[in-house]
Amino acid sequence: MKIETPADKRQLQLERLACDLAVAGGGLSGVCCAITAARAGLKVVLVQDRPVLGGNASSEVRLWVLGATSHMGNNNRWAREGGVLDELLVENLYRNPEGNALIFDTILLEKVVSEPNITLLLNTAVYDLDKSGPDTIKALRAFCSQNETVYEIAAPLFCDATGDGVVGFLAGAAFRVGAEGHAEFGEGFAPPEPSQELLGHSMYFFSKDTGRPVQFIPPSFALQDITQIPRWRDIKAGDYGCRFWWLEWGGALDTIHDSEKIKWELWRVVYGVWNHIKNSGRFPEAATMTLEWVGTIPGKRESRRFEGDYILTQQDLIEQRRHADAVSFGGWAIDLHPVEGVYSPQPGCTQWHSKGVYQIPYRCLYSRNITNLFLGGRLISASHVAFGSTRVMCTCAHNGQAVGIAAALCHRQGLTPRALGAEPHIAGLQRELLRSGQFIPEVPLADPADLAQQAVISASSEYTLAALPPCGATLPLAQSWAMMLPVQPGPLPHVTFQFDVAQATTLRAELRVSSKPRNHTPDTTLGVLELPLQPGEQQNVTLAFEQQMDQPRYAFVCLMANDAIAAHLSEVRATGVLAISQKFNRAVAKTPRQEPPPGIGIESFEFWIPQRRPEGKNLALQLHPPLACFGAANVVNGKQRPTRQPNAWLAALSDHQPALTLRWDTPQTIARVELAFDPDFDHAMESVLMGHPERVTPFCVRTFRLRDAAGTVLAECAENHQARALITLPAPVRTDRLTLELAAPGAQVPAALFEIRCYAS
Repeated sequence: MKIETPADKRQLQLERLACDLAVAGGGLSGVCCAITAARAGLKVVLVQDRPVLGGNASSEVRLWVLGATSHMGNNNRWAREGGVLDELLVENLYRNPEGNALIFDTILLEKVVSEPNITLLLNTAVYDLDKSGPDTIKALRAFCSQNETVYEIAAPLFCDATGDGVVGFLAGAAFRVGAEGHAEFGEGFAPPEPSQELLGHSMYFFSKDTGRPVQFIPPSFALQDITQIPRWRDIKAGDYGCRFWWLEWGGALDTIHDSEKIKWELWRVVYGVWNHIKNSGRFPEAATMTLEWVGTIPGKRESRRFEGDYILTQQDLIEQRRHADAVSFGGWAIDLHPVEGVYSPQPGCTQWHSKGVYQIPYRCLYSRNITNLFLGGRLISASHVAFGSTRVMCTCAHNGQAVGIAAALCHRQGLTPRALGAEPHIAGLQRELLRSGQFIPEVPLADPADLAQQAVISASSEYTLAALPPCGATLPLAQSWAMMLPVQPGPLPHVTFQFDVAQATTLRAELRVSSKPRNHTPDTTLGVLELPLQPGEQQNVTLAFEQQMDQPRYAFVCLMANDAIAAHLSEVRATGVLAISQKFNRAVAKTPRQEPPPGIGIESFEFWIPQRRPEGKNLALQLHPPLACFGAANVVNGKQRPTRQPNAWLAALSDHQPALTLRWDTPQTIARVELAFDPDFDHAMESVLMGHPERVTPFCVRTFRLRDAAGTVLAECAENHQARALITLPAPVRTDRLTLELAAPGAQVPAALFEIRCYAS
């Protein structure tokens, strides 16, 4: 017989948890923070108020994951974020190239629950906290409605990645809401006066074709007059999911406390849009389509932003300011939306791009007045204008990884988040981040513990870019095209292209570079050639520019648009070599040239972007002399992706057994080896909806083997698809030589390796 206590004595079940780091919020920022900290040895509790992880990337919202690559529509080449986020996106590509949001859910869940140091609490919302002092959090209290359990989570360190910042709010952390006026930071894109207007929420739907007639009777709350939406003519029956990102509303309301009201209005809009598609008579193709899914929670864009020791501003982004404490980066456009959202007569968004990626300083990632609170996700310390760029999920996730490593170092060294940012410690934070695969622009890894730095490195061969042979396909120069070539100081090699010429014409070719060598925006013209051409096929035309290169950088050999000329293409793909064209991606730009209005502090420039695979190929060419910048020494230069140079060792295409050898004067103890391959950091890898033509990127080495001096196989892999391979040996070995044997990814793709690092423990 069950005996119940009197009603006035009953309490919910209480479970007390203790950990090293409590992370509130299970979006991509919280997930990457938790995984990173757990792998660094911390005991982590991850609290998520939803039944799945991923936040706006989850199957509950279904927004594609994007960041600095910006749908490959800006000039940020090789800019996909690194580390844990890249691991997730590459895994999603391998398992889920179709972009099924449910599969992405499983990948996130698997990665989190496979970490023994993480305790995951789903369906659990933080609602209160205790403090040990005015500026220090002691414990969080959270409630799970599914098991009627209250959790008390005590920790010395906390990360708020909840989006709305419930932990920071309850703790008394300084925060802002709305847009700063122009006078506060001198931002040209800021409004003249401060404003409480925000970016709104969005809600999506999915549809499918059933192959038979389907009737739709709208619910009574559906929007009846579709012309209330000024963009109603943009509605297409075939669009679904986050292609309807502009179904946005709520920016004039309190985006935290009015979220339910905003949700109901978005439901009204979504069902009204579907009613228009099904019943207006404008879309006969929709007769057999049905509504498969509608979001039940809206995707939030903006609410609170918390103050750190530094507030990121428009100038940091556009001027690409350098920060000594840089730990992350961004590159999405400054993307602000009209406050009326879907009901505004203005365009759904205004996007202004910078000429390259920008650094995010560590000082933006912790609270300025709560001593043990890290900031993650979209609530980091940034102005409203800068937030227009930093808010996107890849940037949030990359920041989350930075917080995860920072928390681990604070725990090991007994430091507060602010103290870790001081001069003696920040270099160590950057080093640990780079070791974990994080990319920090202009900050290479300098690792004294890496034994590979002391080795003599040789290779079975080294690729030299002498030619990209033609494959038979051609590309009409309907737009201007360029080859990005990694050049060294001195004269530019002569470049020979192969053309089919339909009629007598003049080819205009330009030699360009970026005004900032770290960028990949060809905004500075060094030389121009105009060559008369006669009709004929397979003509070899040599461009002999006389200009000298001043430093290692990318040169852009541009073939300006000419309808009478078709350039021959090549199937050869090599890491760090890319063809781009002067056009634009309508998803992130309106014209091939960015032309902002005067006075808003944004630069004008052209977009030069690559073509997505499978269509994208290189232009066929010959170089004299060849480019020799793919040597074995690159694997210890501290850079894990193309920047100003390819930064990779490439084997010759003719080398059927590529091998890299490290030799030491005396035997070394090797316990761990870390490799960095090429997952094509230029590809955006949108997580849902887009779909991708391959499961493994063309440049990624899939098969490798590691041997010691005696030829003993220490490790091998036949099915790699990740950027990073972490080899922990069963027992340390003593050897004076390691040999890494690779297999080329394809007949037209040389084997490539960005980095090898060796550790004694």
